[in-house]
Amino acid sequence: MGKIIVEIPEDIVSRMKIPYREAAERVQRELALRLYERGLITFGMARKLTGMTRWEFDDLLGEQNIVRSYDVEEFQKDLKNIEELQ
Repeated sequence: MGKIIVEIPEDIVSRMKIPYREAAERVQRELALRLYERGLITFGMARKLTGMTRWEFDDLLGEQNIVRSYDVEEFQKDLKNIEELQ
């Protein structure tokens, strides 16, 4: 799988008012949130992009007031996992 590298000019990074070393992570997180919010990527893809666990990304969605889409397929997977744990 390939990667896309995006260059962000220093003046824009400085306007973000965050430490320079955190800029890439913050931009990736924002990208994941917006793409997920628009339905362009799945929950799992967004999670992978942020490097967060399922629970961490779910919390982040809540903090950003983004409603998590939860379809029947995801529900069935969760139900199966619960049954296997019992």
